[in-house]
Amino acid sequence: MQALLGIIYHTIGGGFSGSFYMPFNKVRGWAWESYWIVGGLFSWLIVPPLAAYLTIPDFTSIIASADMSTTSITFLMGLLWGIGGLTYGLGVRFLGMSLGNSVVLGFCSAFGALVPSIYYNINPVPGRTSFTDMLGSQGGQLVLLGVLVCLIGIGISGRAGMLKEAELSEEAQKASIKEFSLTKGLIIAVISGILSAFFNYGIEAGKPLADQAVRQGSDPLFQNNVTYVVLLWGGLTTNFLWCMYLNARNGTFGDYTNSRTPIASNILFAGIAGTMWFLQFFFYGMGESKLGNGASSWITHMATIILTANLWGLYLKEWSGVSSRTFRTFVAGIVVILISIVLVGIGNSL
Repeated sequence: MQALLGIIYHTIGGGFSGSFYMPFNKVRGWAWESYWIVGGLFSWLIVPPLAAYLTIPDFTSIIASADMSTTSITFLMGLLWGIGGLTYGLGVRFLGMSLGNSVVLGFCSAFGALVPSIYYNINPVPGRTSFTDMLGSQGGQLVLLGVLVCLIGIGISGRAGMLKEAELSEEAQKASIKEFSLTKGLIIAVISGILSAFFNYGIEAGKPLADQAVRQGSDPLFQNNVTYVVLLWGGLTTNFLWCMYLNARNGTFGDYTNSRTPIASNILFAGIAGTMWFLQFFFYGMGESKLGNGASSWITHMATIILTANLWGLYLKEWSGVSSRTFRTFVAGIVVILISIVLVGIGNSL
């Protein structure tokens, strides 16, 4: 029953994550950096403390009294993840919901499953599985096989993108994806996928905060909400600095006060997108409390995001006009990525 609840929570969180970019499509007259950081303020600054306040009594004292190394490392992982989150938005911007999410989250699934185990090789913790443990066990070897299969699936997805680019005119490509750019998008997506995996490590690094919340009587279902406050500060820092730089470089600071654009509507839709972005973590924490923060939690979450995002991609007709061969290649890439997720899940259970 606990495992089923964990899967349900991860599915809900993945659904929010796979859908969060859709409200951004309703923003009118603003540059990407402007609506991205407005959404980010909701994702990383406004909603996380509110969620912690509602679920973790006196969460501020837990953070204030925590060991400096815990909060520093958690914040650092948030900084690195923040670069991944920033480039995630760019990857979807240049590749679309389907291809962008498949490549980014494929890499994120693979590295997110491996990063914690590598950390425990460097800093052994009783009861935690290290990378060496994985190499020496049947289950661990299956997880590593799943990671390899995942990378193959990413390669197939990338091939589908190249076929699409070759078949469709630039005008046809941009009919569904306004700023479609395969080369730029794939480079950004690879970087994003690798760095986004550091969120999983950040949860591990901030585990003492979550443990203290439980010791103080908080429901274990919501224990990660205190960790998210610190972790997402790191993400906010990275994204805020970059978006302010883009506002200055592109002369788009005026977006926030441009009365010729629907300011209130833009803030509303960006805020909805940002809140949906955070809700993936809220439900991830609930799922993790049932399944544990191993490869199973991470991979289940990623699988749901990939499926949701690709359903939106089909709805947006991102693959309309391509040949049956190209579409089959795209579907094959998704199937291979999902097979890899099953392999990782089985391996983790072993």
